[in-house]
Amino acid sequence: MAPMQERRNPALIDPAGKPCRSAAVLMLLYGDHQGRAQFALTQRPETMRDHSGQISFPGGRIEDGETALEAALREAEEEVGIDVPRDAVLGALSGLYIPPTRFCVTPYVATLDARPEFVLNRIEVARLIEASVADLVHPDNVRTTRRHIRGVDFEVPYFDLGGHVVWGATAMMLAEFRAIVLDGATD
Repeated sequence: MAPMQERRNPALIDPAGKPCRSAAVLMLLYGDHQGRAQFALTQRPETMRDHSGQISFPGGRIEDGETALEAALREAEEEVGIDVPRDAVLGALSGLYIPPTRFCVTPYVATLDARPEFVLNRIEVARLIEASVADLVHPDNVRTTRRHIRGVDFEVPYFDLGGHVVWGATAMMLAEFRAIVLDGATD
């Protein structure tokens, strides 16, 4: 799910050895009222300095003295009002370097049995987007589009999740999670 230039040179998105700002995000899985696996994404307000208007996981910068996991859990609480216990964390996905903003992001995956009561911080979150794991793994929801980025046109892959275009770093994280789910489904 990386844009073309990163697909040609995967080292561009590998955080190893990159001078970057450290950040962490949380992919929270939970069951809906019918027990189907869901996850939450946020849409950032257009007023945000970095990644304005984009769809992402709750997350943000790692503060001094804080681990990546602590940052992911804190940011989830600050942005969408959920207190996820440490024992609900399943683990981390691969770290990712985001060249335009020079962030090195560590994504974590956690699970809760039921949908939490989300309380959005409207300064950091314009909208909560809930998507199903079934939609994520459905092949028809993997698409491509052309984007004009920093003066160059690129063919960019994305997930269409309920009509929402999820691309860039979030799509790359979701693609890794999707591969894990699909690999587990064939075992």
